[in-house]
Amino acid sequence: MDAPLADRPLGLPHAKRLAPSHPQYERIIVLHSEAMERGEPGYRDPSSGLYVFTARFHVERGYCCDSGCRHCPYVV
Repeated sequence: MDAPLADRPLGLPHAKRLAPSHPQYERIIVLHSEAMERGEPGYRDPSSGLYVFTARFHVERGYCCDSGCRHCPYVV
């Protein structure tokens, strides 16, 4: 079942998940964009080193898993 997507570009996370004031915000946006362009499911976060799924990965899965994902396209 496909959940409705939030009304924002896939390249931009909800501010509650990644604040524009985050010191690595611009770098994270670039890494996310590059991963989506390459068709990769995620990228390595430059701050924490954790693997972060892209918004496209979440869209293809088709639902929110309620795990607080940074690029969840369903968060409104």
